Amino acid sequence: MSKGDFGFSGKPVTDVTIEAIRRGDITLDDVRIHPETLEMQAKVAEANGNPQLAANFRRAAELTSLPDSVVLGYYDALRPGRSTADQLTAIATELSSQGAIKNAELFLQAADVYARRGLTAK
Repeated sequence: MSKGDFGFSGKPVTDVTIEAIRRGDITLDDVRIHPETLEMQAKVAEANGNPQLAANFRRAAELTSLPDSVVLGYYDALRPGRSTADQLTAIATELSSQGAIKNAELFLQAADVYARRGLTAK
């Protein structure tokens, strides 16, 4: 079995059954995707001529260790009109310090494009 055959908690995905859920033996981390699974999906996407999807999988893999509330905050910050270019750049710095380099690059690109197109917060 590879890491892709396990939930984020390390429990084998074969242990995730309706019965186990009913017993309360399954936690959110048991069904949360593992970053290695996302990397495997990225490789399949690349092999099938879809580099954009591969990049999305790799950005998602970087975010798996972050709390959901933080990820949702980042998502909200990317919505047009929600953040200034400086706020997006600050998030990029934060992401970079957490090892989420691909996501940091995305936020830097967003800061630039949003500023040029008038999509930043006023």
